[in-house]
Amino acid sequence: MTSLQIQNIRVYERRGLLEPARSEGGTRLYSPADIETLHRIRDLLADGLNLAGIARVLELELEVARLQAQVARLRG
Repeated sequence: MTSLQIQNIRVYERRGLLEPARSEGGTRLYSPADIETLHRIRDLLADGLNLAGIARVLELELEVARLQAQVARLRG
């Protein structure tokens, strides 16, 4: 789905870039949002960012989305 190797996805998980849900048996369950995050990671890697830079970009993007939602509620 993402064209990323599974060992790389595990590294991203260990680095806190994504946190998939788990089944009762411990199998990772990737949501559409997780797949979107993996695509974003892939694109940022292609742009030359390292994992620390990618972590920061993802944090900032979440903050922007949170602030946009807050502004929308205030205007609402």
